[in-house]
Amino acid sequence: MIDRASSRKRTDKRNRVLWPVGQITATSTATPTTETLRAEPPISSSAGTRGEEVCFGTPVGVPRGDGARQVVEPGTVAFWTDGDSLVLPYGPTPTSYNGECRPASPCNVLGAVER
Repeated sequence: MIDRASSRKRTDKRNRVLWPVGQITATSTATPTTETLRAEPPISSSAGTRGEEVCFGTPVGVPRGDGARQVVEPGTVAFWTDGDSLVLPYGPTPTSYNGECRPASPCNVLGAVER
């Protein structure tokens, strides 16, 4: 489940991803995709994995943004527009080269997992 935590800055928002035995907090910047996701009620989804990437399906559909990227840093929070899913890559995936974090296709970058 994705839960909206309080704002940190005017343009940065904190979100929690919860599961039965844990949680992570991520900071997201204000983007059209982020605002569309935040307008939804809390989202409940089952997680799937693709290599070292966790994916959560959402009821949200948004277009791929101009700044969409396919290669991202570990801990990036992104929205995979081709699959209407929130993705949390943390290592190589089946489409990676040389250990990079590479979702299946370019994603809208939303923010990063707090460490």
